[in-house]
Amino acid sequence: MTHARQHPIQVVAHRGASEAAPEHTLAAYRKAIEDGADALECDVRLTADGHLVCVHDRRVNRTSNGRGAVSALELADLAALDFGAGRTRAFWRSRDEEPDWEVRPEDPEDTSVLTLERLLELVADAGRRVELAIETKHPTRWAGQVEERLLVLLKRFGLDAPASADQSPVRVMSFSARSLHRVRAASPTLPTVYLMQFVSPRLRDGRLPAGVRIAGPSLRILRSHPGYVERLKQAGHQVHVWTVNEPEDVDLCVELGVDAIITNRPRAVLRRLGR
Repeated sequence: MTHARQHPIQVVAHRGASEAAPEHTLAAYRKAIEDGADALECDVRLTADGHLVCVHDRRVNRTSNGRGAVSALELADLAALDFGAGRTRAFWRSRDEEPDWEVRPEDPEDTSVLTLERLLELVADAGRRVELAIETKHPTRWAGQVEERLLVLLKRFGLDAPASADQSPVRVMSFSARSLHRVRAASPTLPTVYLMQFVSPRLRDGRLPAGVRIAGPSLRILRSHPGYVERLKQAGHQVHVWTVNEPEDVDLCVELGVDAIITNRPRAVLRRLGR
């Protein structure tokens, strides 16, 4: 291993334990906490009536039995939909894969639309420290209102202004540097993560947008440019990699000295890490 490690690699459940239960459902997050995940990852979007909900896609077509854009639907419309295994199974089948759901939700709440507020309550009641990585999705018709509502909600839970970034149980992630800038301007101590699908030429030396201390490169970046992690580390940044599901990719992350692994399979990754 190339880096002396002071902390174990953090294991982050991507959209919950999303291989064991339908993504972004209460069932998936409960399972992730049971499996021992150190942190939960969620995507947030704003509904037409101003609620933050955990939905990845711009539209609900793939993950629910409904249709339409999240931003054009009210919370009550979304609450009437089923975000359970049915649609998600169809999605996996379209990829010629069949998930073997371990969790078959019984309670309608388990597969109803999940509000960020409800997820924050789940984390607060976990009985142990469970961190939360919240991704703001852009572009959206609501633009900066997403960050505004997010900070208001975090404030209600006493999470908007940690004493320091290191102590914060919550971090905000985005592919949008502007989104992260809004968060930092309003709450300078809240840690931010700049997500990357590829590395733009001006950031190849390990730089990140001003004030951001955590890089969120894709696994593809790590495979193609393993030396990039070293450059990020030399620039003083942490590295959180997504989406890491295969044992050999977990091994690559360990070898390169990353700080967090974002995975659909938290239990399997923890086992691979010997935890």
